[in-house]
Amino acid sequence: MKYPPLKNYINGNFVTSNTSRCLPVISPVDGTLLTEVPLSTNDDLHNAVEAAREAFHTWSKTPIKERVQVFFRYKYLLEKHLDELADLCSEENGKTKGESIAEIEKCIELTEFACSLPQIVTGELLEVSKGVECRTEHVPLGVVASIVPFNFPSMVPNWTIPNAIALGNCMIMKPSEKVPVSCGRIAELLKEAGLPDGVFNVVHGDAEIVEAICDHPGIEAVSFVGSTRVAKIVYQRATHNYKRCLALGGAKNHLMVMPDAIAGMTAQNVVASMSGCAGQRCMAASAMVGVGSIDHIIDRICEEARKIIPGKNLGAVINKESKDRIEKYITDAEQQGAIILVDGRNAKVNGKENGTYVGPTVIDYVKPEMSVAKEEIFGPVISIMRTNTVDEALAIENANPYGNAASVFTQNGGVARYVIERASAGMVGVNIGVPVPREPFSFGGWNESKFGVGDITGKSSVEFWTKLKKSTVKWNPEAGVNWMS
Repeated sequence: MKYPPLKNYINGNFVTSNTSRCLPVISPVDGTLLTEVPLSTNDDLHNAVEAAREAFHTWSKTPIKERVQVFFRYKYLLEKHLDELADLCSEENGKTKGESIAEIEKCIELTEFACSLPQIVTGELLEVSKGVECRTEHVPLGVVASIVPFNFPSMVPNWTIPNAIALGNCMIMKPSEKVPVSCGRIAELLKEAGLPDGVFNVVHGDAEIVEAICDHPGIEAVSFVGSTRVAKIVYQRATHNYKRCLALGGAKNHLMVMPDAIAGMTAQNVVASMSGCAGQRCMAASAMVGVGSIDHIIDRICEEARKIIPGKNLGAVINKESKDRIEKYITDAEQQGAIILVDGRNAKVNGKENGTYVGPTVIDYVKPEMSVAKEEIFGPVISIMRTNTVDEALAIENANPYGNAASVFTQNGGVARYVIERASAGMVGVNIGVPVPREPFSFGGWNESKFGVGDITGKSSVEFWTKLKKSTVKWNPEAGVNWMS
């Protein structure tokens, strides 16, 4: 075991869980046992909530311009330790080093945005009648919780940490039990940056602790990122207990390719989108809908896909169960009549035979009713469907229950606008394989990709992490008596 067994982080200290139950943490890169993660108890969670509630009294009353000073220092520490954090991300998640560096760079960008919050949440003040002023201000909620997935061990936690805490809340973080190490390092850096004890806490565990978070009366709001199946459960359970909840689920992102698309650029973007992070991201291209004569573009896509080599510029998928599930999708599609143009099954990496790798896979002549066309694969696989018109392509995109992302590849501005207006997705791209908005624009999908109101990052997140206080003031006796009195 490379690292000592993990502990929870409560009130500024790493503390042993009250449980004897734990799970191994295996690196997907080569099968190495990294550490063990505790499956925490309700008592562990309650201790973290109590620490956060105590810290909230002081932290919430600290002016926001003082709170964000912590995140100026945290940003510097992320930059200072970028290489170390990227190595840790690759080790526990399986990403390539370049992908992990990009993940930490995104954490830095998210933190930069939080540092700007004093200029964004200034509130409003207006003299509404003679001598009478109305004012609004954003007030923190209290103790909040963030439940995060395995595919971005640092970035997704930092979707919520900087904004929620800078806005005055105290947080309970529940990392994925598959990639729990990075959150502990984040806790250390936040403390080094000057975050007071109890403001940020980490409680490890599995589904049992997720349910406890949804049920705990001391937690005011819950954010979740993961599969749609679990997102629905978390949203229903948290809101049933009268909490705010924003739960982001899965996706089936469609890239619509027109005959006039630039072949080389399109091929590079499609392959990068479907294979980046081994396809384990909710913004990955999973389905491509070709319109008209696009064989020349598909040929280029296959050329680009063959340049993606497992263990070199393609990372591992998270575990053997995922590898087996992804390969089953490919096999089922082949048996149903689809044609495998580039086959990533049975990938092996020399020296890392115990790693869990799936090579890039391009499947042509997929029918919309096939499971590979409808379901989230979460692997480096692109399924190509063929249509004759852009309306047929949009019909396929709109029929899928998810709504994270859609893109169109074309040189026709009218077609691009037509797709933007009609695609049923919260994030739409033109000649972009991964249409993720940059800060301060927010991240969030539609339909069964998101449950709750607002988005999890950017300006939109302010409404989720705060409540609005309205005050009306009259000091001038000359204002007299009116209906506001």
